[in-house]
Amino acid sequence: MERVKTGISVLDHITGGFPASRTMLVTGDAGSGKTIFGLHFAKNSCDQGLKTAYITTEEDAHDLNTQGNSFNWNLEKFQKDGLLSFIELAGARAKVTEAAMSIDIGTMKGNFAKILQNIPKDTDVIILDSLGSYTAKLTPYEFRDRFDLLVYELKKRNITALVILDSATSHEFNELALFSVYGAIKLMKRENPYTGRRERVMDIVKMRSTKTPTQFMTYEINSGGIEILSSSESK
Repeated sequence: MERVKTGISVLDHITGGFPASRTMLVTGDAGSGKTIFGLHFAKNSCDQGLKTAYITTEEDAHDLNTQGNSFNWNLEKFQKDGLLSFIELAGARAKVTEAAMSIDIGTMKGNFAKILQNIPKDTDVIILDSLGSYTAKLTPYEFRDRFDLLVYELKKRNITALVILDSATSHEFNELALFSVYGAIKLMKRENPYTGRRERVMDIVKMRSTKTPTQFMTYEINSGGIEILSSSESK
């Protein structure tokens, strides 16, 4: 199976990269680096010559470019070269929220597939950060139905996708989402039981057609982005 490198060297060594034309899920606690993970993947997709769209429902392009600059990724160059586009949905979501105060938009809620209308037809990779903004008041059945359709449409268009869920949405819908995606990674912050220090750990929850470790992998966010330091729970 063709793979798309994430740019996180140890993760790529273990998995070979993300399976192409499939959807991956990333969940995590606040401050665990979900957006940085998404930007890291976007930058490396552009490095591989893949046309990439970063769909943001919370931050704007300026803030994302600023984050990229802090890692010396020069995302502006990829945008000028036509390899990267930031699609801001925060403003559109605000308008829908305002409209909801005066009309019933029950039939519009959770319309994940509609997000794809904003993506150029020749896009190879998308990062959706985050889907949680569109899950308010969905029942589990509604979420599963809409999420399945989103994953189906992405695969039909041969798009390699990374979907990010915030911790609150993940707590409610994670198990349902896991059934639909090809692979899932969870980012966590915890206290190391041996050192007593706070640390970040990554868990490859699943990745079909891929041999993955069962232990947590310790990682840091440094000047180069996300770097996995260890794949041993005992350290």
